[in-house]
Amino acid sequence: MTRLSLGILAAACGVAAPALARAQAAAEPLQLAALQREAREADARRRELELLASQADLRVRNIDVERLPAVTASGQSQYQSDVPTAPFALPNGEPAFATPRFTYDASLRVDQRLFDPSIDARRALVLADSADAQARVRTSLFALRQEVNDAFFAAALLQEQLGAVTASIDELDARLRETSARVREGAALVGDAAAVEATLLRSRQQADELRASRAAALARLSRLTGRSIDAASPAAMPDLSAAVADTRATLDAKRARPEYEQFDRARDRTARQQDLSAAAERPQLSAFGRVGYGRPGLNFIDDRAETYALGGVQLQWKAWTWGASSRERDALAIQRDIVAAEEAAFTSGVRRAIESDLASIDRLRAALASDDRIVELREAIDRAARARLREGATTAAEYVDRQTELVTAEFDRARHRVELAAAQARLLTTLGLEVR
Repeated sequence: MTRLSLGILAAACGVAAPALARAQAAAEPLQLAALQREAREADARRRELELLASQADLRVRNIDVERLPAVTASGQSQYQSDVPTAPFALPNGEPAFATPRFTYDASLRVDQRLFDPSIDARRALVLADSADAQARVRTSLFALRQEVNDAFFAAALLQEQLGAVTASIDELDARLRETSARVREGAALVGDAAAVEATLLRSRQQADELRASRAAALARLSRLTGRSIDAASPAAMPDLSAAVADTRATLDAKRARPEYEQFDRARDRTARQQDLSAAAERPQLSAFGRVGYGRPGLNFIDDRAETYALGGVQLQWKAWTWGASSRERDALAIQRDIVAAEEAAFTSGVRRAIESDLASIDRLRAALASDDRIVELREAIDRAARARLREGATTAAEYVDRQTELVTAEFDRARHRVELAAAQARLLTTLGLEVR
């Protein structure tokens, strides 16, 4: 861009920026915190939390019903080619007894658990599994925050650039008409008008590029939040200075990332698996009863069909497992150590990640303090150059240079403001804190 076009751009910023601001004020401002919440609510994975809770509830109910009596109905009919008979005969020559070759039986059995330590252990494990799965879902949803941050601050930066370029187009158009009139009057060269027109065309191209880029950023936000976003909606810069100051004072105590909950749930799941392994070694006691009708009944040497009943208690105990249960508990203890190592590595990674953000925040704050003074000095220089131009003590090219320097200073300050807000939001997001 030439010196003349930059000077025109500087003058246009002051003329058309208020009009752009009024247009943006008509649309609802985009708030970063609200966009992050909307993105979480709109994501399809959020429904997984309810589904996982429902799934765990069903499995827990299935385990709970094992405490109730279990009723089993069975029936059988068969024909045998051979059956046991008495080794001695009656006076009439018939055997003393003979089991019938054709038999049938129908029965109803009831089993009742009296003592089963595995029920509570399995129930606790199901709940721990569900909590672990839900923690993983929350961790995956957390990544949406940074996606929203990136799209939001990209739109904010493009908004600043588009405002300046859009404002310059009307001024360039007016300056082109003025220069063309001076060319017709012989007070300016044809090349002057050509230079203004070329700059105008280039500014329009830049405006189209910026609109397309900002539309892409807003489209990403729209996809993330699940709602349409007006292209005229301005991005409202969040004031995060107080939150960052509070955070820096307690960095080592911050454990707001959802990954920490996931580590806790993984440890709890391992503990519940150990409890189940220990419960499997304990004896189980149950009572049972059976009533039925069959031929024969319980008296297998009787050829008649009859009803019968029986009942009792049953003990099951894996008294010797060759050390399998102990080895399983040792393996689960190792898994707990693995989770602890992963948590320590994650914490170290978070600390490394925020170092660059902390350095950027300090650098940008210092730059903004200098930017205010630089803009103040450039404005004073611009006023002096404008006065000399009116008096004919300076050339238009020199005045355009001063205007260009002022615009550059103002653009740098605006860019630093956006970059500072982005670095602050990235710091809070990396630590798992809400942007408010």
